[in-house]
Amino acid sequence: MTPLFRTASLPEVRLMLDWAAAEGWNPGLEDAEAFHATDPEGFFLAEIDGQPVAAISVVNLSDSVAFLGLYLCLPAFRGEGIGYGLWRHALGHAGARTVGLDGVPAQEANYARSGFVRTGQSARYLGHLAAPDQPADLIEAEDHAAIFALDHAATGIARPAFLRAWVRQTATRKTVALRDDGTLIGFATVRQCRDGCKIGPIVAPDADRALRLARQAAALSGESPVMIDLPASNTHLATALHDHGFSPVFSTARMYRGTAVSAGATLQAIASMELG
Repeated sequence: MTPLFRTASLPEVRLMLDWAAAEGWNPGLEDAEAFHATDPEGFFLAEIDGQPVAAISVVNLSDSVAFLGLYLCLPAFRGEGIGYGLWRHALGHAGARTVGLDGVPAQEANYARSGFVRTGQSARYLGHLAAPDQPADLIEAEDHAAIFALDHAATGIARPAFLRAWVRQTATRKTVALRDDGTLIGFATVRQCRDGCKIGPIVAPDADRALRLARQAAALSGESPVMIDLPASNTHLATALHDHGFSPVFSTARMYRGTAVSAGATLQAIASMELG
């Protein structure tokens, strides 16, 4: 039983997210399209006799950084080395780039054996947000250059291809703006999921304005509950969410192979645990 490793098509990325949903990961309704547009060559499947049995993504976000996610294997094919073989195959796509991931605790030791080093933690908060005091200001096409710059300063990664797809306004995805005298100083994206909605990234100067963006974004979605993935170091927004009734539901280890990426103080919440 020799597996075939190959690049996945967009319909197959949708299949990968169906598998992720079955594992309880609750992907966004249009995540496949946004993920795939970032790096169409960055999604991989293992096939046995023409049947996809394992999946992974290693998405090149920039010339220097890639992010690994969607590492999945169907239960009947686990423990046979298929997933690890696909892992090694997919990592070749990153070349010499630093590779990041948000890994579940049960796999942290396995990731460490492949050269990944823990640098922090991401935590998912779940709750409900009250209606905002002010209506949302949706981003415009002319905001893209400012969004790219704000996100680069917040994440430490120049990732315009990802952002073009991520902040595109659709029926299930909206991005709201934070402005100061007409200048864009923050933004947040909300996307409907199979259950509720997720908000991220949130880029803002402080937790108070991050929460304002989150409330505006949640109101636009109209979906509940709301999930927000925070860097564990962001204690200010975590406290604010706790005060609004949010609770942490799980956490992952942020790990890097290669030079770790340093986030800035304006990164209030990450975009996703699949692409960072």
